[in-house]
Amino acid sequence: MSLEGTIIRLREERLQDMPLLVELRNDLETQAWSKTLPPDYTEEMYLKRFNEREFSFDRNEGRFIIEIKETGEFAGIIMYSWLNPRWSAVLGIMVVKKYWGKNIALDAQNVMLKFVFHELGVRVARLFTHSGNQAAIKLAQKSGFQIAAQQREAIFKNGAVYDNVIMDLLREEYYALHPELTDGLPGL
Repeated sequence: MSLEGTIIRLREERLQDMPLLVELRNDLETQAWSKTLPPDYTEEMYLKRFNEREFSFDRNEGRFIIEIKETGEFAGIIMYSWLNPRWSAVLGIMVVKKYWGKNIALDAQNVMLKFVFHELGVRVARLFTHSGNQAAIKLAQKSGFQIAAQQREAIFKNGAVYDNVIMDLLREEYYALHPELTDGLPGL
């Protein structure tokens, strides 16, 4: 399966991406839902994680660089984590600010959703954001996510208190939105 959308391609992380990932991760605007403030990620930290990866047929996370197809330019990162095989995965995305509002995040999110549902066979995709990040909520809703739960006043950021918003998209909802795809797994 090609991990390409209309305007983006998802590819593996490479050594030359490390400085760009650090810059993206340490930017308070691109890091809307962070547990680590102030951001203090270093290139050495990213290199350590990158170099200590081990091959596994049983991975519970995947990290992909978002690249503009036309130029090959770095546009961000998208990942799945907390993979419970054939059951659930949590998605996360960070996009370089100059690409906000240009459908890069939507295209990358849709490619990742196809991958986790069609290739990994999960039953539910989840994501977390906060009530102050309306752009992330609207982006998720464009791909079919719904608000599943809200923890009131759970996040303090930039001097304000926000709700923690948990969103999900069920397998049958995903395939209903994509009749061009055939769900090869039996229902529950």
